[in-house]
Amino acid sequence: MLILYWTLVLVMIVGIAGAVLPAVPGVGLIAVAIAAWGFANGFEGLGVPLVVAIVALLVSTGIDFLATYLGAKQAGASIWGQVGAVVGLLLGFFGLLPALPIGGPLLGILLGPLLGAIVGEFLYRRDLRLAIRAGFGILVGSLVGTLIHVILAIATVAVFLVTTLPTVT
Repeated sequence: MLILYWTLVLVMIVGIAGAVLPAVPGVGLIAVAIAAWGFANGFEGLGVPLVVAIVALLVSTGIDFLATYLGAKQAGASIWGQVGAVVGLLLGFFGLLPALPIGGPLLGILLGPLLGAIVGEFLYRRDLRLAIRAGFGILVGSLVGTLIHVILAIATVAVFLVTTLPTVT
């Protein structure tokens, strides 16, 4: 049982990384690991961690859209800038941006949405200054959303560990 517990904790750590990396599941993976521990342990003492995981999963699902939308709205971005940011994120993550000497996909996650939003907004408005402003607004919104994801993921794992670690022997 101890090996299963620590294996699931490792899965949760991957979930924390997934709060930052778009191709890796985040809070959802943590919730699945908590549920797996519950099934293996009869859900004894898992009420609070499971509720926290479900609430964190629901909040994190909506936070991406809300944070990006608010960042875009604050900067005056159009739907073209938002679509450009999503396309840029995908291209940046999968390395389809021009060859980056350092950083690879992680740098692409930051540069992709910014460049994509600028290109999308420029195609729509033909004003480079507004396009750059919109791009940075979308980037800030995305970064705030990612920060909230990481906080939710860490808090969920912390609640699980505080609740269950004393009972694991």
